[in-house]
Amino acid sequence: MQTSTVQVEGLSIAVREAGPDDAPGLLLLHGWPQSSYVFESVIEPLSSGHHVIAPDLPGIGQSRGVPESGEKRTLARLMRGLIEACGLRQPIVAGHDVGGQIVFALLRDHAETLSGAVIMDVAVPGVAPWDKVIANPHIWHFAFHDIPALPELLVSGHERAYFDFFFDILAKEKASIPTESRAIYAEAYARPESLKAGFDWYRAFAEDAKANAPPPATVIETPVLYLRGSAETGEIAEYVAGLKTAGLTNVTSDTIADSGHFIADENPKALAVRLERFCEDVNRAV
Repeated sequence: MQTSTVQVEGLSIAVREAGPDDAPGLLLLHGWPQSSYVFESVIEPLSSGHHVIAPDLPGIGQSRGVPESGEKRTLARLMRGLIEACGLRQPIVAGHDVGGQIVFALLRDHAETLSGAVIMDVAVPGVAPWDKVIANPHIWHFAFHDIPALPELLVSGHERAYFDFFFDILAKEKASIPTESRAIYAEAYARPESLKAGFDWYRAFAEDAKANAPPPATVIETPVLYLRGSAETGEIAEYVAGLKTAGLTNVTSDTIADSGHFIADENPKALAVRLERFCEDVNRAV
């Protein structure tokens, strides 16, 4: 695996990259509060048959430059530019958490560029059961992160402790997210612009919901896998039904054993195996 930077629309995007350039492409998108490091143990197993790219999302970690918005349509456009800049062939894109919301925006706006897509451990703004999710008082941080400036003021300098709270309550087992990984994730958001970029993803949820709510003009037949940790709360069938109602006609689902919300940290071997199987099925059909 090698690391490099790629220029997209004036932004410098740091990427982890492995696998043959001429192999089918696989783009891995992290969520909050993580970085591309979350896929460190997933990239190598997948790289024998795929050209794998895992970026630090714009503004996060080693990526530099501030995106014009945290809206997922904006980030999806940037990720499409990254796909083109990296020369990914027959690309499949897999996103976790906010990365999964970006995957949905890619499907909505750029489905013709994708061979397949994986959405992991996330509710998509404007797509059922979104209204139920945001009404849940236990999801308090959505509203807190939406407030201008205040989250930065309170969290700056305390990233590690703040992020640990979420790792501890959302993972099936606290110890499944190593101390080293937690430190790397906190460092990825330590710069003021990085911390703001992460909170801006939440501040864009209202606009994301508006963009996602109207039914698409045409159905989207791209193969989609919806993945969740086995210990995640909520009924996976509700999420699949919501995606289908939103126009995705070819959605399957599965769970990753012994995992809560952070499946790439909690059970990377199982995740790599499931992604490999999905990619094989998609590439066989292309």
